[in-house]
Amino acid sequence: MTLPTGEDDAYRPAAGVCLFNGDGKVWLGRRANTPAPYCWQFPQGGIDAGEDPLYAAIREVHEETGAHVNLLSPLAQVQDWLYYDIPGGHRRKERLWHGQKQRWFAFRYHGGEDDFNLKYHMPAEFTQWRWASLSEACDLIVPFKRDLYARLAQDFAHLENV
Repeated sequence: MTLPTGEDDAYRPAAGVCLFNGDGKVWLGRRANTPAPYCWQFPQGGIDAGEDPLYAAIREVHEETGAHVNLLSPLAQVQDWLYYDIPGGHRRKERLWHGQKQRWFAFRYHGGEDDFNLKYHMPAEFTQWRWASLSEACDLIVPFKRDLYARLAQDFAHLENV
């Protein structure tokens, strides 16, 4: 989705990561305090003022999964900002954002499963994690993010076989 100039300020800048293992599966985290079945997502989070989107993406992976930066290598990125709106029932009253504009990156993960520590940064974003296919991730994300995840599945599909 592309927005007219000026409306972009209503969207919180964020970065997200599809973290691929050697088998072409992606890392999914189960969000804390989120009911099933739409409780799984990729690592993502806000971009701080002046922060580079790639740096923000790496920081978010480290904070949310505990995986160290030296266990990641870049694979690809989506060149566009991807947008989604947060429905009224999901918005926090103190936030003025209509949704998020996100830059997305794909990384290869070279570590072992014991290298993940969901309690590395508190409060923990996720309570569990697992490997899944890109198409499976589209079925497990909250419906208002589904179009964005479908775009990621399309743009990063070639990485499932690398």
